Amino acid sequence: MPVQEQPAKIQYVSDGDGKPISVIVPIDVWEAIQQELRSERETAYLLGSETMKKRLLEAKVRTGGISLNDAHARLGV
Repeated sequence: MPVQEQPAKIQYVSDGDGKPISVIVPIDVWEAIQQELRSERETAYLLGSETMKKRLLEAKVRTGGISLNDAHARLGV
């Protein structure tokens, strides 16, 4: 589930003056954030190469191909 769709379970910790000083994040929300960050870094890395950028953009508009299930069946896995 994308981070934006996570239910609000985050808790804020404040000092004596009411100033927020830290955050308590449930592990499932934290893991979703980490996954999104990994995905963003991977995309940025791939888009750093003109060759990969071209391939990704071509794949994005491609309409042909086969389903994952069909690929598995053809490969015998």
